[in-house]
Amino acid sequence: MSAFDPRRVRVDTPLLGRVINGRPITYLDSASSTLPPRAVIEAMDRYYTLHHANVHRGVYQTAVEATDVYEGARAAAARFIHAPGGADEIVFTKNTTESFNLLAKSWGAANLQAGDVVLVTEMEHHANIVPWFQLRDARGIDVRFVPVTDDFRLDLSNLDQLLDGVKLFSFTATSNVLGTRNPVAALARAAHEHGALVAVDAAQSVGHQPTDVVDMDADFLCFSAHKMLGPTGLGVLWTRAAILASMPPFLGGGGMIADVRLDGYVPADGPTRFEAGTPPIAETAGLEAAIRYLDGLGLENLMAHEQTLTSDALARLDARFNGRVRVIGPANSVDRGGVLSLDVDGVHPHDVAQVLDQFGVCVRPGHHCAKPLMRRFGLAATARASFGPYSTVADTDVLLDALDSAVSMFG
Repeated sequence: MSAFDPRRVRVDTPLLGRVINGRPITYLDSASSTLPPRAVIEAMDRYYTLHHANVHRGVYQTAVEATDVYEGARAAAARFIHAPGGADEIVFTKNTTESFNLLAKSWGAANLQAGDVVLVTEMEHHANIVPWFQLRDARGIDVRFVPVTDDFRLDLSNLDQLLDGVKLFSFTATSNVLGTRNPVAALARAAHEHGALVAVDAAQSVGHQPTDVVDMDADFLCFSAHKMLGPTGLGVLWTRAAILASMPPFLGGGGMIADVRLDGYVPADGPTRFEAGTPPIAETAGLEAAIRYLDGLGLENLMAHEQTLTSDALARLDARFNGRVRVIGPANSVDRGGVLSLDVDGVHPHDVAQVLDQFGVCVRPGHHCAKPLMRRFGLAATARASFGPYSTVADTDVLLDALDSAVSMFG
């Protein structure tokens, strides 16, 4: 056994004590939302119990403490992704989706004109497609797509031509459907050689592997707290301070201004110009606790653990089901995350998920907010199982037994 022990994480994760349909819960939906450890829950409870107040407003003690909690989390997020400009480069949003909307409607609206090109890929989440389509409809920009090969990788054979005239190349680090890990630094280098900026959807990679925005050569990075053992309702947009300073506010109201007069307003400097209104303060306490917890586990250890689980699951699925259960994603664990999108021959993914639920197994059926990718492979949906730091080989054992039941029931 490696230095990383998922049993420790399981003990720390209260929800794994649940019993579903008379069976211990087998949680295999971490790509949708990871389970927070007790340290995250306690950090949020501690905020509400001891520090609850609005931030950047009051001067009384608990208000100062609340602001310290909020800004401390900003600094922790900056350290976690190695932001070169520190906390001044971290904007808090509701989630990855809002981060991409902020990017499109602030930076995009200010910098892209009719005929300008944004390049994305066929494996993107809707969050990294729809905002660019909205900007296309409003401004007349063009949206291009990098295709996906039959073996579930990006087809980079024509990348130079696709990048011609592109202003922004926006792509996922790890596919939420395929598990494919993309060569972020190489893609960023190619984009920069063509004069394009680079935005990375890191929702499925931050919290599963080390993240360094400098090594990635990214210009923008978007991710969510709830996919890295943190709470829902909190996301992050990172960009370099010089770019951030050039971006107009996305939302208007309290907290994002330096001054307001009857003839206009002056926005605040730094990240707060994008954080109108009362922010998710307790959630930032949870995010900082999640970062501390992940640091304690070691991201390299966690990545190796998930790769081992994935390799084992892929081999056993292939051996046990003889093609009746197809994995929509790379067939080996090289450059691959712990996401297994399953297509069970002759069985609708929702039926698969309902049978699995009878075994206490939690998977997600559906199109996973990636309809263009589903259409690329002639699918309406898959049943997706995904690993987290608390996952074990025993979880795979239960998954395989439950799938056996589904295949037999509908066979």
